[in-house]
Amino acid sequence: MKAITSRDNPLYKRLKALAGSTHQQRRSGHALLEGFHLASAYLDVAGQPEMCIVTDGALRHDEAQAIVSRIEDHRIVTLPDALFGQLSNVVHGVGILLQVDKLGTPLPDKVTQTCLVLDGVQDAGNVGSILRSAAAAGIQQVFCAPGTAYAWSSKVLRSGMGAHFLLQIHEDAEAYALIERLAVPIVITDSHGAEAIYDCDLSGPLAWVFGNEGAGVSQVWRDAVSLRVTIPQPGGMESLNVAAAAAVCVFEQCRQQRGRAWR
Repeated sequence: MKAITSRDNPLYKRLKALAGSTHQQRRSGHALLEGFHLASAYLDVAGQPEMCIVTDGALRHDEAQAIVSRIEDHRIVTLPDALFGQLSNVVHGVGILLQVDKLGTPLPDKVTQTCLVLDGVQDAGNVGSILRSAAAAGIQQVFCAPGTAYAWSSKVLRSGMGAHFLLQIHEDAEAYALIERLAVPIVITDSHGAEAIYDCDLSGPLAWVFGNEGAGVSQVWRDAVSLRVTIPQPGGMESLNVAAAAAVCVFEQCRQQRGRAWR
């Protein structure tokens, strides 16, 4: 293990710059995973991190010890709790952080299974929640269009709760390049003149497109849609949060697919 005790340490300065800037994280290709759950999820799927940063205090806890024991010694850096606080984005965090290379994959030549397209979803919490729903529903591919919150930012990672390591996440997926690869119908939610989602056949593979929180789905995707669905809201609200709408859609599809499998 390597111990850092000074805020003037060059490695500590680099970690602090990375922790404080999503732009730095995107440019470097690194992600920071904070907490026991994300660390365990990464180790289960991806193997060794580039670095494990852990506080002296956390090392006294059984759960932290269990995680650290899975990591090669030369990858572990210890910090005093006070220095770790400058790296943490979590109030009352647990004192463990992994620096990892983000998991990236190129656009596939053809998409034949259900997937999600995030078309300018800007709120990091919404993006993370949608990724979590996608992973829970067994969806494997998510395409993030330009303008969507950076999928590997600390806030999206926290909201995703480990979903990142069960998904293939494609960032900066341009609409025209993706549309020509989609071999499945494109579906959007639309509150005007669309069929109720519960009356639509969603049992086959689909490309679900979810748009910006204010502007909705962009015109290029609207021009390409095969199906428009609406989510009935008997309570009278005008619209749902995009993450809530995505969850309704993918689990209604799951329900229909399960029903078809039983027939």
